[in-house]
Amino acid sequence: MSNKKIYFASDFHLGSDAKYTSKERERQIVRWLEEIKTDAEAIYLVGDVFDFWFEYGSVVPKGYVRLFGKLTELRDSGIPIFFFIGNHDMWMFKYFEEEMGIPIYRKPIIEELKGKTFFIGHGDGLGPGDHGYKFLKKIFSNRLCQWLFARLHPNFAIGLASFWSNRSRDSNPAEEEFLGEDKEWLLQYANRKLDTVAADFFVFGHRHLPIDYTLKNGTSRYINLGEWMNYNSYAVFDGEKMEVRFFENAEGKCFIR
Repeated sequence: MSNKKIYFASDFHLGSDAKYTSKERERQIVRWLEEIKTDAEAIYLVGDVFDFWFEYGSVVPKGYVRLFGKLTELRDSGIPIFFFIGNHDMWMFKYFEEEMGIPIYRKPIIEELKGKTFFIGHGDGLGPGDHGYKFLKKIFSNRLCQWLFARLHPNFAIGLASFWSNRSRDSNPAEEEFLGEDKEWLLQYANRKLDTVAADFFVFGHRHLPIDYTLKNGTSRYINLGEWMNYNSYAVFDGEKMEVRFFENAEGKCFIR
Protein backbone atom coordinates (compact mmCIF):
# COMPACT_ATOMS: atom_id res chain seq x y z
CA MET A 1 0.00 0.00 0.00
CA SER A 2 1.21 3.50 -0.81
CA ASN A 3 2.68 5.44 2.11
CA LYS A 4 1.17 8.63 0.74
CA LYS A 5 -1.54 10.37 2.79
CA ILE A 6 -4.60 12.49 2.15
CA TYR A 7 -4.91 15.73 4.12
CA PHE A 8 -7.99 17.76 5.00
CA ALA A 9 -8.15 21.25 6.55
CA SER A 10 -10.67 24.08 6.73
CA ASP A 11 -11.54 27.41 8.31
CA PHE A 12 -8.25 29.30 8.06
CA HIS A 13 -10.26 32.56 7.96
CA LEU A 14 -7.34 34.46 6.49
CA GLY A 15 -7.94 38.19 6.51
CA SER A 16 -9.08 38.19 10.12
CA ASP A 17 -6.85 38.33 13.19
CA ALA A 18 -7.36 35.91 16.06
CA LYS A 19 -4.82 34.18 18.32
CA TYR A 20 -2.27 35.33 15.75
CA THR A 21 -2.56 37.98 13.08
CA SER A 22 -3.76 36.88 9.67
CA LYS A 23 -0.23 37.13 8.23
CA GLU A 24 1.25 35.13 11.10
CA ARG A 25 -1.42 32.48 10.62
CA GLU A 26 -0.75 32.45 6.89
CA ARG A 27 2.94 31.77 7.54
CA GLN A 28 1.93 28.97 9.91
CA ILE A 29 -0.30 27.40 7.25
CA VAL A 30 2.54 27.62 4.74
CA ARG A 31 4.83 25.83 7.23
CA TRP A 32 2.20 23.09 7.54
CA LEU A 33 1.94 22.73 3.77
CA GLU A 34 5.72 22.57 3.53
CA GLU A 35 5.79 19.83 6.17
CA ILE A 36 3.14 17.62 4.54
CA LYS A 37 4.28 18.01 0.93
CA THR A 38 6.67 15.06 1.12
CA ASP A 39 3.91 12.50 1.73
CA ALA A 40 0.74 14.25 0.51
CA GLU A 41 -1.21 12.29 -2.08
CA ALA A 42 -3.90 14.99 -2.15
CA ILE A 43 -5.00 18.02 -0.11
CA TYR A 44 -8.61 19.01 0.49
CA LEU A 45 -9.26 22.59 1.65
CA VAL A 46 -12.80 22.38 2.96
CA GLY A 47 -14.06 25.96 3.02
CA ASP A 48 -13.61 29.34 4.72
CA VAL A 49 -9.97 29.54 3.75
CA PHE A 50 -10.61 33.29 3.61
CA ASP A 51 -12.68 35.36 5.98
CA PHE A 52 -14.00 37.17 2.93
CA TRP A 53 -13.39 36.77 -0.78
CA PHE A 54 -14.91 38.33 -3.87
CA GLU A 55 -13.57 38.11 -7.41
CA TYR A 56 -14.19 40.92 -9.82
CA GLY A 57 -13.49 40.23 -13.49
CA SER A 58 -9.89 41.39 -13.18
CA VAL A 59 -9.51 42.13 -9.46
CA VAL A 60 -9.13 39.86 -6.45
CA PRO A 61 -8.56 40.81 -2.77
CA LYS A 62 -4.96 41.78 -2.03
CA GLY A 63 -2.66 39.68 0.12
CA TYR A 64 -2.24 35.93 0.69
CA VAL A 65 0.79 35.79 -1.63
CA ARG A 66 2.61 33.32 0.63
CA LEU A 67 -0.31 30.91 0.55
CA PHE A 68 -0.83 31.32 -3.20
CA GLY A 69 2.85 30.74 -3.87
CA LYS A 70 2.93 27.55 -1.77
CA LEU A 71 -0.29 26.17 -3.29
CA THR A 72 1.04 26.84 -6.79
CA GLU A 73 4.32 25.12 -5.91
CA LEU A 74 2.48 22.05 -4.65
CA ARG A 75 0.25 21.91 -7.72
CA ASP A 76 3.23 22.30 -10.03
CA SER A 77 4.88 19.40 -8.22
CA GLY A 78 1.89 17.20 -9.08
CA ILE A 79 -0.05 17.19 -5.78
CA PRO A 80 -3.83 17.49 -6.40
CA ILE A 81 -5.53 20.20 -4.35
CA PHE A 82 -9.30 20.57 -4.04
CA PHE A 83 -11.02 23.73 -2.79
CA PHE A 84 -14.53 23.82 -1.29
CA ILE A 85 -16.54 27.00 -1.01
CA GLY A 86 -17.46 28.03 2.54
CA ASN A 87 -19.96 30.56 3.80
CA HIS A 88 -17.23 33.23 4.11
CA ASP A 89 -15.67 32.71 0.68
CA MET A 90 -18.67 31.67 -1.42
CA TRP A 91 -17.95 34.45 -3.94
CA MET A 92 -15.02 32.59 -5.41
CA PHE A 93 -15.28 31.96 -9.15
CA LYS A 94 -12.46 31.03 -11.57
CA TYR A 95 -9.28 32.51 -10.11
CA PHE A 96 -8.02 29.35 -8.37
CA GLU A 97 -8.89 27.14 -11.32
CA GLU A 98 -7.33 29.39 -13.95
CA GLU A 99 -4.23 30.55 -12.06
CA MET A 100 -3.37 27.49 -9.96
CA GLY A 101 -5.23 24.56 -11.47
CA ILE A 102 -7.22 24.00 -8.28
CA PRO A 103 -10.84 22.91 -8.87
CA ILE A 104 -13.63 24.59 -6.90
CA TYR A 105 -16.58 22.73 -5.35
CA ARG A 106 -19.76 24.50 -4.31
CA LYS A 107 -21.61 21.46 -2.95
CA PRO A 108 -20.57 18.36 -0.98
CA ILE A 109 -19.06 15.54 -3.00
CA ILE A 110 -18.69 11.78 -2.53
CA GLU A 111 -15.20 10.45 -3.25
CA GLU A 112 -13.58 7.02 -3.15
CA LEU A 113 -10.18 7.53 -1.52
CA LYS A 114 -7.82 4.63 -0.82
CA GLY A 115 -10.71 2.18 -0.78
CA LYS A 116 -12.96 4.20 1.56
CA THR A 117 -15.98 6.37 0.76
CA PHE A 118 -15.76 10.01 1.83
CA PHE A 119 -18.61 12.54 1.95
CA ILE A 120 -16.86 15.93 1.93
CA GLY A 121 -18.26 19.46 2.19
CA HIS A 122 -17.88 22.67 4.16
CA GLY A 123 -21.09 22.01 6.07
CA ASP A 124 -22.85 25.37 5.98
CA GLY A 125 -26.58 25.16 5.39
CA LEU A 126 -26.73 21.42 6.05
CA GLY A 127 -28.78 19.78 8.77
CA PRO A 128 -31.90 21.07 10.51
CA GLY A 129 -32.43 24.66 11.60
CA ASP A 130 -30.32 27.74 10.76
CA HIS A 131 -33.11 28.93 8.46
CA GLY A 132 -31.94 32.55 8.55
CA TYR A 133 -28.54 31.65 7.15
CA LYS A 134 -30.03 29.32 4.54
CA PHE A 135 -32.15 32.23 3.30
CA LEU A 136 -29.14 34.56 3.18
CA LYS A 137 -27.12 31.94 1.31
CA LYS A 138 -29.74 31.88 -1.44
CA ILE A 139 -29.43 35.66 -1.74
CA PHE A 140 -25.62 35.67 -1.75
CA SER A 141 -25.44 32.85 -4.31
CA ASN A 142 -27.91 34.60 -6.61
CA ARG A 143 -26.15 35.71 -9.79
CA LEU A 144 -28.05 38.98 -9.99
CA CYS A 145 -27.00 39.87 -6.44
CA GLN A 146 -23.41 38.99 -7.30
CA TRP A 147 -23.58 41.14 -10.44
CA LEU A 148 -24.95 44.09 -8.46
CA PHE A 149 -22.24 43.76 -5.80
CA ALA A 150 -19.58 43.70 -8.54
CA ARG A 151 -20.78 47.13 -9.68
CA LEU A 152 -19.44 48.61 -6.43
CA HIS A 153 -15.86 49.86 -6.35
CA PRO A 154 -13.55 47.26 -4.75
CA ASN A 155 -12.19 49.69 -2.15
CA PHE A 156 -15.69 50.22 -0.81
CA ALA A 157 -17.23 46.81 -1.47
CA ILE A 158 -14.46 44.64 -0.04
CA GLY A 159 -14.07 46.88 3.00
CA LEU A 160 -17.81 46.79 3.69
CA ALA A 161 -18.07 43.03 3.20
CA SER A 162 -15.02 42.35 5.39
CA PHE A 163 -16.57 44.46 8.16
CA TRP A 164 -19.82 42.48 8.07
CA SER A 165 -17.94 39.19 7.84
CA ASN A 166 -16.03 39.96 11.04
CA ARG A 167 -19.16 41.23 12.75
CA SER A 168 -21.09 38.09 11.82
CA ARG A 169 -18.46 35.80 13.31
CA ASP A 170 -18.00 37.93 16.44
CA SER A 171 -21.74 37.89 17.12
CA ASN A 172 -21.83 34.11 16.69
CA PRO A 173 -18.70 32.81 18.44
CA ALA A 174 -17.79 29.18 17.89
CA GLU A 175 -18.94 26.88 20.65
CA GLU A 176 -15.97 25.35 22.44
CA GLU A 177 -17.88 22.39 23.81
CA PHE A 178 -19.57 19.48 22.12
CA LEU A 179 -23.32 20.18 22.35
CA GLY A 180 -24.60 16.62 22.33
CA GLU A 181 -25.93 14.50 19.52
CA ASP A 182 -29.35 16.17 19.60
CA LYS A 183 -27.87 19.66 19.05
CA GLU A 184 -24.96 19.03 16.70
CA TRP A 185 -26.60 19.75 13.33
CA LEU A 186 -23.87 18.32 11.14
CA LEU A 187 -23.77 15.14 13.18
CA GLN A 188 -27.54 14.79 12.75
CA TYR A 189 -27.15 15.41 9.03
CA ALA A 190 -24.46 12.72 8.72
CA ASN A 191 -26.58 10.19 10.60
CA ARG A 192 -29.56 10.85 8.33
CA LYS A 193 -27.39 10.76 5.21
CA LEU A 194 -26.24 7.27 6.15
CA ASP A 195 -29.70 6.04 5.15
CA THR A 196 -28.89 6.81 1.51
CA VAL A 197 -25.08 7.15 1.34
CA ALA A 198 -22.81 4.35 2.55
CA ALA A 199 -19.95 6.66 3.47
CA ASP A 200 -17.13 5.63 5.78
CA PHE A 201 -16.29 9.24 6.67
CA PHE A 202 -18.32 12.46 6.66
CA VAL A 203 -15.77 15.28 6.61
CA PHE A 204 -16.90 18.85 7.30
CA GLY A 205 -15.57 22.19 8.50
CA HIS A 206 -17.77 25.14 9.56
CA ARG A 207 -18.36 23.97 13.15
CA HIS A 208 -14.99 25.29 14.42
CA LEU A 209 -14.59 22.37 16.84
CA PRO A 210 -12.41 19.31 16.14
CA ILE A 211 -14.73 16.29 16.39
CA ASP A 212 -14.32 12.58 15.63
CA TYR A 213 -17.71 10.93 16.30
CA THR A 214 -18.80 7.38 15.50
CA LEU A 215 -22.20 7.41 13.80
CA LYS A 216 -25.31 5.32 14.33
CA ASN A 217 -24.13 2.32 12.30
CA GLY A 218 -21.18 1.88 14.64
CA THR A 219 -18.52 2.16 11.92
CA SER A 220 -18.91 5.38 9.93
CA ARG A 221 -17.46 8.54 11.43
CA TYR A 222 -18.28 12.23 11.41
CA ILE A 223 -15.06 14.24 11.29
CA ASN A 224 -15.12 17.97 11.89
CA LEU A 225 -11.86 19.64 10.97
CA GLY A 226 -12.07 22.45 13.52
CA GLU A 227 -10.29 25.71 12.61
CA TRP A 228 -6.95 27.51 12.50
CA MET A 229 -7.75 30.63 14.50
CA ASN A 230 -7.17 28.73 17.74
CA TYR A 231 -6.85 24.96 17.16
CA ASN A 232 -4.67 24.58 14.03
CA SER A 233 -6.45 21.29 13.49
CA TYR A 234 -6.59 19.08 10.41
CA ALA A 235 -7.25 15.46 9.48
CA VAL A 236 -5.07 12.91 7.72
CA PHE A 237 -5.96 9.54 6.16
CA ASP A 238 -3.24 7.00 5.40
CA GLY A 239 -5.47 4.31 3.86
CA GLU A 240 -6.14 2.60 7.15
CA LYS A 241 -6.43 5.24 9.86
CA MET A 242 -8.26 8.59 9.81
CA GLU A 243 -6.96 10.92 12.50
CA VAL A 244 -7.47 14.51 13.65
CA ARG A 245 -4.15 16.21 14.39
CA PHE A 246 -2.87 19.62 15.45
CA PHE A 247 -0.07 21.70 13.97
CA GLU A 248 2.18 23.68 16.31
CA ASN A 249 -0.40 23.21 19.06
CA ALA A 250 0.68 20.62 21.62
CA GLU A 251 -2.43 21.30 23.73
CA GLY A 252 -4.94 20.72 20.94
CA LYS A 253 -7.74 18.31 21.80
CA CYS A 254 -10.38 16.61 19.68
CA PHE A 255 -13.80 15.54 20.93
CA ILE A 256 -13.85 11.78 20.29
CA ARG A 257 -16.65 9.26 20.71
